[in-house]
Amino acid sequence: MSEQIQDAYILAATRTAVGKAPRGVYRTTRPDTLLAHVLRRVLAQTPSLDPARVDDVIVGCAMPEYEQGMNVARIGVLLAGLPASVPGMTINRFCSSGLNAVSIAADRVRIGEADIVIAAGTESMSMIPMLGRLAMNADVFAGDENVGIAYGMGLTSERVAAQWRVTRDEQDAFALASHKKALAAQAAGEFDAEMSPIDVVARAPDLQTGDVVRRTTSVARDEGPRPDTTLVGLAKLKPAFAAKGTITAGNSSQMSDGAAAAIVVSERVLREFGTTPLARWRGYAVAGVEPELMGIGPAVAIPKVLQLTGLRQQDIDWIELNEAFAAQALAVVRELDLDPAKVNPLGGAIALGHPLGATGAIRTATITHGMRRHRHKYGIVTMCVGTGMGAAGVFESI
Repeated sequence: MSEQIQDAYILAATRTAVGKAPRGVYRTTRPDTLLAHVLRRVLAQTPSLDPARVDDVIVGCAMPEYEQGMNVARIGVLLAGLPASVPGMTINRFCSSGLNAVSIAADRVRIGEADIVIAAGTESMSMIPMLGRLAMNADVFAGDENVGIAYGMGLTSERVAAQWRVTRDEQDAFALASHKKALAAQAAGEFDAEMSPIDVVARAPDLQTGDVVRRTTSVARDEGPRPDTTLVGLAKLKPAFAAKGTITAGNSSQMSDGAAAAIVVSERVLREFGTTPLARWRGYAVAGVEPELMGIGPAVAIPKVLQLTGLRQQDIDWIELNEAFAAQALAVVRELDLDPAKVNPLGGAIALGHPLGATGAIRTATITHGMRRHRHKYGIVTMCVGTGMGAAGVFESI
């Protein structure tokens, strides 16, 4: 173990395209299959790296049950064909799980416990329901002090919208902008460098011949952005969570499937291979807020991580603020007076989707490749987290 804290670097990062749930392109593709794919592909980006040298694989997953249970990290490692000597650990902090995996990987490198760790995230909302398959503890309802834990995320966003006075028109305009930015980014090839296309196999009966027809489709494009989105269309949608509310399916993040992985290494590894990393990891912070105001979490996590890293808000060039709901994203922007031009320049989860525990790893791939491409220095990935938390991680482009 090193006696001094050392830097940790993102050597490589990749992701799948994000599919819609529950009837999208990955509806029959298991989350461990998606995970195995990105593990293989991120290692393929560094062909001189012997996979047997990977010290650990840490995978974020918000609902680690059923198809993504059984320590999905270790399952993914073995399915990817990595040596049996490579271990795996699944971690869960709901929507920040993928980002938290990057943080844990970086911490192991920084204190000298490891030289090479893969951080990843995977989530199938097609196969696992939003809240999993377990009932909530009845003690939550025993007193008013804990009942906020039981609030659905849509209701927490309604509360945030009311407290920060975010109107329905503002939310719909934000949602439309998310789709427009995402579509423009796709057209410009902004996601190409971070994307690892995956072949998806579908089987269906041929009723005339009685045969099972196998079809293979290469998925290389996020499924969520909708070119037909308009303010008129968004305005027609009814509130989804409260009868007189402002939160609709159109100004909320999309249920999604996807996976991503990043290789985190020490400076010793960089010197050994003589390579330039995508980014340096600067730090991570997580903080709690009232459960019924869950969406405001980034407003406390961002100042905390800036203090930890010695940076100022004006130093940040790129902010990947997960759009769980337009209302909470706008409330965070308003609370911190963030520069809208720096927030989600390629669109956000309203358009691109939010596969829960995978999102932090997916946005890590987006921001590390994007900052290098656009020559930005510092970036933040941040999100609100279920039951009342916020998380934020800072990256420095090399």
